[in-house]
Amino acid sequence: MTQTAPSTPTLMTMDEYLAYDDGTDTRYELVDGVLVEMPTESTAHASIAKFLLFELAQYLPIVLLGIKDTEVEVTGRRAKCRLPDVIVHSEESQAALVGATRSILLRDMPPPAMVVEIVSPGIENRD
Repeated sequence: MTQTAPSTPTLMTMDEYLAYDDGTDTRYELVDGVLVEMPTESTAHASIAKFLLFELAQYLPIVLLGIKDTEVEVTGRRAKCRLPDVIVHSEESQAALVGATRSILLRDMPPPAMVVEIVSPGIENRD
């Protein structure tokens, strides 16, 4: 009997990720060079994100706040790009996105003040 080795996914570079378009409205993150489809969020997940946004809006200008609207390139050995649940921009990171065709903060751009990732229940998600 012949066994074949499990296929390894083709790793994408950041440039390939930025150019990727499958013609759908599917949202993706790039995790260690692998394109990962983002699942829909639970009601509890969305409620937590909204709660955080409303709490932060009491203290910060609304223009600096966002939910799932800005991608962030993360440094690492392999290409990573995350879509945080909540983002608090610095004035510099917000200014860097003015006029951009895509809301993405790359490594060479000013960093946001804070990013929040809400972790869904379960060991797999926590890991």
